[in-house]
Amino acid sequence: METEVEEKGDIVVFRVKGRLDAASSPQLEKQINSIIDTGHFKVLLNFENVDYLSSAGMRLMLSVSKRLSKLEGKMVACNLNDEVMEVIRMAGFNQVLELYQNENESYQHL
Repeated sequence: METEVEEKGDIVVFRVKGRLDAASSPQLEKQINSIIDTGHFKVLLNFENVDYLSSAGMRLMLSVSKRLSKLEGKMVACNLNDEVMEVIRMAGFNQVLELYQNENESYQHL
């Protein structure tokens, strides 16, 4: 997994590439928590180049979302391919996570 991080005003965008699984999720979680620790409470995960999402990746998303909610912040995700979206739907996470078509749409909700 690779991650490109970009600050756009008060929003931090994580463009994730590759597999988000048990091996890579801790690395991404560490990066996101480091950003949160510096006072950034608006996080956008762009999954355009994520080709696999495991339960560990979903746990990461839920954990970050809950942490940011307690800090009056927010996490959204966008550009999920059909396979990744199906995994999220099967787990029911589409009911608790904010998911959008693209980055531009996501910015409007952060």
